[in-house]
Amino acid sequence: MSFKLLNDDIIKSCAWCLYGKKSEYTNDIFCKKRGITTKDYYCRKYKYDPLKRTPDKKIISDKYYGDDFSL
Repeated sequence: MSFKLLNDDIIKSCAWCLYGKKSEYTNDIFCKKRGITTKDYYCRKYKYDPLKRTPDKKIISDKYYGDDFSL
């Protein structure tokens, strides 16, 4: 399940939830509401926290020539 935010499809995940905190040693999430969960899981208490999400890196093509940047 996904929803739109700032023109990006964001998949719900405990990793980006207000109540979740990522473990330093494993890929598990410590949730204040559900306990230890995986990053792919989310529950009905899910609240998106935009500060926890890091955007995907955009891949820029290296197939540009000098003529592409001249007027």
